[in-house]
Amino acid sequence: MRPTPTTAMRRAGLAAAALAALLLAGCSSSHPSAGGSTAGHGTGQTTSIAPSGDSDLVALDIRIDQGRIGAIAAAGAMPTDSGPDLDASMVLPGLVDTHLHYAQAGALGSFGRDLLDWLGGAIFPAEASFADPGVAERTAAFVADRLLAHGTTTASVFATVHAHSVDAFFAAAEARGLRMLCGKVLMDRHCPDTLRDTAESGRADSQALIERWHGKGRLGYTLTPRFAPTSTREQLQATGELFASRPDLYLQTHLAENRAEIDWVRQLFPERSSYLDVYAHYGLLAPRTIYGHCIHLSDAERREMAASGAAAAFCPTSNFFLGSGAFDYAASTAAGLRVGLATDVGGGTGFSLIRTLGQAYEASQIHGTQLSAMRGWYLATLGGARALYLDDHIGNFQPGHEADFTVLDWTATPELAWRMDNTHSLAERLFALMILGDERCVVATHVMGERVGPG
Repeated sequence: MRPTPTTAMRRAGLAAAALAALLLAGCSSSHPSAGGSTAGHGTGQTTSIAPSGDSDLVALDIRIDQGRIGAIAAAGAMPTDSGPDLDASMVLPGLVDTHLHYAQAGALGSFGRDLLDWLGGAIFPAEASFADPGVAERTAAFVADRLLAHGTTTASVFATVHAHSVDAFFAAAEARGLRMLCGKVLMDRHCPDTLRDTAESGRADSQALIERWHGKGRLGYTLTPRFAPTSTREQLQATGELFASRPDLYLQTHLAENRAEIDWVRQLFPERSSYLDVYAHYGLLAPRTIYGHCIHLSDAERREMAASGAAAAFCPTSNFFLGSGAFDYAASTAAGLRVGLATDVGGGTGFSLIRTLGQAYEASQIHGTQLSAMRGWYLATLGGARALYLDDHIGNFQPGHEADFTVLDWTATPELAWRMDNTHSLAERLFALMILGDERCVVATHVMGERVGPG
């Protein structure tokens, strides 16, 4: 459906009163509680949003004006002759993936003993194939379509060292109207010659890509040093200078994923007090920076990240697949750190943020804490938008926000349907969907009010 100037979705069966309050009202909290309340970030204000009993499921009309949320009202309050009937479905803001490598799609499920072995044996060869622009273009189109099929409308994306790999991804995103962040990998040491740039060429290529794509439509550029071991001090310095030159730029990299990686950083940068201090020293710790993994951090490092305005990308599927460890979500949020959910394709084993939510719960269990359904769905939507500093555009159904949303079927599989017949509360239903759901639940994905997937 191509949006008309005014479109009303008929009786959109939004999650429920509790989730509606969280995602519609634009709650400023990054930490919805297990009990379903939200604490106003930095204000101490608490607002209860968790009803109980049979009245917790609600139906709403959502008006879309020119691709944006125009109004929200109780079902039947607005004319609905121009919109689809979404009864019996759950409508969520488009899902937000805060960390993935589109060029690694062809290496999904590749064997590696650990992170560094996997990089050398599977990932570097896969990325080297992107010297062919045709490979980049075909992969970018495939990944963009698969994200939409899984309900994801925004992501922070790593390309390869090849500048045209960024061009290919941004072109695919622009053609589909997506809000996306992407950047060219910067890597001038400890990598194959076919994937190596220099401090000077990396900066020049990044600058040209910024001028070509940053701020075009719904696209944003992300400076992308792969991780500290693959960049010289000169490259990190040049990246920091470029980052400081534009306050609206983003920066993404990896941090404290693997203990062998941390030891390697310590050997390469003996003058720095920690892995995080390497980035801080070169001006790469600030708002709009997104660090993938952040597993092996001290409480002091988490507090330092939080104070800087940086965000952590929570990547449970890749952390488990590569045996790296389990991110401590509770400790991170207790420190005030912004956190978003991430698939980390291709260390992660698929594009589904719904499946990833289930593993985020398991990662939290390892640390003796529980990720509630309310926290989980927040993490995949508004929490991810806050981590990327995009919550003034996406992440909820606040009037004026961009109309990106996904429609989920509560009963997409026989197991889910059976389970839903045996639930007694909203919390149960949302939790079951988080644990048992997957991409089969995605009925439709809409971008700026227009249906673009699946199919």
